[in-house]
Amino acid sequence: MFEVSFQELLLVAIVALVVLGPERLPSALRTLGLWLGRLRRSFDSVKQEIEREIGMDDVRRQLHNEMVMGELKRIETDLSAAASGQAPASKPVDQSANSAAHKRADQSEDKPANGSLSAAAPAVEAGVGDA
Repeated sequence: MFEVSFQELLLVAIVALVVLGPERLPSALRTLGLWLGRLRRSFDSVKQEIEREIGMDDVRRQLHNEMVMGELKRIETDLSAAASGQAPASKPVDQSANSAAHKRADQSEDKPANGSLSAAAPAVEAGVGDA
């Protein structure tokens, strides 16, 4: 990343020795080392957090894909059962409830309330009797 040669490091060390002096140089290097360690740990923790988030996204994506694949297999078995003339092996609860409600609605529409053959027949009969 940073290309620092040995000569450049030696130059920085000599300048630091001249500026700080031999008494303060060890404590300054110790403080610099502590700050660099803290900075490195902070970057490592951020890196681990990002990797963990990426891993969680992968897990969520995989679970979603497995759920979709399970639904596709269920549909495939239902279609193959329907093609062979058998009843589907599994129906979701909401579809069976909807189909039962549609059957009841169809049956109630087929049967007129007053016992005549069609719902329009009483109106025609009433109209014929009036004329």
